[in-house]
Amino acid sequence: MDQTGDNDGIDWTEEGVPVARRFDDPYFSRKGGLAEARHVFLAGNGLPERFHAGFHIAELGFGTGLNMLATWAAWRAAGMRGDLHYTGFEAWPLTAEQIERALAPFPEIAELAALFRAGWSGGAGPVALPGLRLEIVAGDARVTLPQWRGRADAWFLDGFAPARNPELWEPALMAEVADHTAPGGSFATYTAAGAVRRALAGAGFNVSRLPGFAGKRHMSAGRLV
Repeated sequence: MDQTGDNDGIDWTEEGVPVARRFDDPYFSRKGGLAEARHVFLAGNGLPERFHAGFHIAELGFGTGLNMLATWAAWRAAGMRGDLHYTGFEAWPLTAEQIERALAPFPEIAELAALFRAGWSGGAGPVALPGLRLEIVAGDARVTLPQWRGRADAWFLDGFAPARNPELWEPALMAEVADHTAPGGSFATYTAAGAVRRALAGAGFNVSRLPGFAGKRHMSAGRLV
């Protein structure tokens, strides 16, 4: 692993996967970040089948933007008209250089990644892209999510591992996720940790345990009831 990352918060594996030094946890699976995004977050939320005009996705843990790009690609491939709405909550936004390096191993989304980098000036705020209205909300989600006025049709819960980053999985925050979910909305996450599943069920989601990605036994998904 390269211990001389772009800043004191990121290391890089030999395969080019960024690892958060703060949590000693990778930003996406070492076994394929793009495939993980499709298996966990798209399929877990019933996408692209559930896409409709004005569909809104929100993500806890925007990270490298890989999940956003996978979703944007699926939106375009589905021939959807109008804009996909995507809100990403991120406590520690990466720099443009870090994101470019993290996305380099994924040529399938290189065109969209280039459009994203060209339209994004760094940091938080709205980004207008062809077929995508993106907003990046910087800061602690326990503070920023309660202040958000939107409601998502689907949530991508992609914080670092609950054992390492429990703050992003607290019952109170999962209740905020439910409060900011449209009727019939959904969530998906890579973790099947019991505490997370109980918090989501307590918030009003019907929680299911599904096969995980790349040998991981389970993941979680559900609908608001």
